[in-house]
Amino acid sequence: MNRAKLMLLTLVGMTLTVAGCAGHHRHMEMHSGEAAIERGIAETNAMVDQTVKDPDKAKQAKAILQDIVAEVKNSAQASRAFHEQMAVMNADYDAKPEQFTKVLDEMNNARMASATKILGLRFKMRALLTVQEWNELTGAMDKTRKRYAPKEGGM
Repeated sequence: MNRAKLMLLTLVGMTLTVAGCAGHHRHMEMHSGEAAIERGIAETNAMVDQTVKDPDKAKQAKAILQDIVAEVKNSAQASRAFHEQMAVMNADYDAKPEQFTKVLDEMNNARMASATKILGLRFKMRALLTVQEWNELTGAMDKTRKRYAPKEGGM
């Protein structure tokens, strides 16, 4: 069970790392964020090509990864919209606590739906790959994710 959780976190972490590059650097142009996502997708596709020898399975795995990336993008866009709603309400002196709670509930429900969809895609990919392919792919993703992780004591 712990191994499954670790693999899930690795896959989601890699996906979020790719998406995070676009979402958190507001000082950078949107195009550079999109470029970072494209580089991440290209790296991940190369990992799939290296670990999945059957071309049809590799094609299916890459399609699943594209679905995951699309869901992460949609989730990030929805999150921005919820945060904009919160900012509007925050500026309204007369906004009631119930209004904030409603938006927070909607935001949490949307995040849960997105996470559930990503989890389903993760299991779809896992079912497609052999144990060896899965272990090699998630190991390669973990190494890549660690390259982008913040260094200890720094940002």
